[in-house]
Amino acid sequence: MTDFDTLKRALLDRIHAAQTVADIEAVRVEILGKKGEVSALMRGIGSLDAAARRERGAALNILKEDIAQELQTRKAAIEYRDLNSRLAAESIDPSLMPPRQAFEIGRLHPITQTIDEAVAILGEMHFKVVEGPDIEDDFHNFTALNIPADHPARQMHDTFYLPVGADGQRPVLRTHTSPVQIRTLQETPPPLRVIAPGRVYRSDSDITHTPMFHQIEALVIEESIHMGHLKGCVAAFCRAFFEIDDLPLRFRPSFFPFTEPSAEVDIGCSRAEGVLTIGDGGDWLEIMGCGMVHPHVLTACGIDPERWQGFAFGLGVERIAMLKYGIADLRTFFDSDLRWLAHYGFSPLDTPSMIGGLSP
Repeated sequence: MTDFDTLKRALLDRIHAAQTVADIEAVRVEILGKKGEVSALMRGIGSLDAAARRERGAALNILKEDIAQELQTRKAAIEYRDLNSRLAAESIDPSLMPPRQAFEIGRLHPITQTIDEAVAILGEMHFKVVEGPDIEDDFHNFTALNIPADHPARQMHDTFYLPVGADGQRPVLRTHTSPVQIRTLQETPPPLRVIAPGRVYRSDSDITHTPMFHQIEALVIEESIHMGHLKGCVAAFCRAFFEIDDLPLRFRPSFFPFTEPSAEVDIGCSRAEGVLTIGDGGDWLEIMGCGMVHPHVLTACGIDPERWQGFAFGLGVERIAMLKYGIADLRTFFDSDLRWLAHYGFSPLDTPSMIGGLSP
């Protein structure tokens, strides 16, 4: 065993003398490699008798394990020393942005960005965000909004109905965010100004329709509200959102069961050479619906229509996002394509241009 002790000390001295990771690897190959010193000794025990073979084999295995452990320990010590030396020599400026390949910054989806912009604009007009359930009952989704029983929106081809519940009623996936307004009117006495952004569902799918999309609806209930207030609010919102101070608008008479009078809102645009440009261009593009809240809606919510009046307007989030940011196909909003998001998305570290506020 004395010979093995002497050999072990000599091998350990060589390991401790190594100064780099490359040196350690070279020593490892010299000692434990296929043609290394310990491997040669292992091959030599084949000529011994059985008793000597067992004794010498056990001693060589212990030596091999000790050397391997020491090699690993020395390598870790060298790597730790090198790391500390490198850190001491390098200076880091934490205020600098790292290289792009170091990490990927998440991007805000255009829908998120558009909702944030709309909420910021209407928030400056003292609107409050309210929310409600995606699964609604017939009263809140249809009846309270003065939608008659034979209205096409109630039919199976347009509405996602759920199985009949214990009360005998069929819940629906809400077809608009107007039920949120109904719930708010039932729970909050006027005056009030609220906006209801959220997902809505309709049984339709093509290049301009998806089964699930997003709406923003605004509601104002006060004692002295009239159509002029509605027009001023809508005009201020559209001009702030599209960042065009002199954006032309027009209001066309229309019909909605829950408003009277009702109107469609068009914004000015140009379609010269097949390119759609928002602004003054001699053409028009429909963008939202609006109107004065129907007295039947107020009555259904327990509000006196002789005292209180209001207006409401609603628009599709995807539609205004497509117009502002030049997105051609509605379906791409829901493809979960990171390449698309990298192009159309927004950095969460950037301040949205909209937050500058409304024009005085």
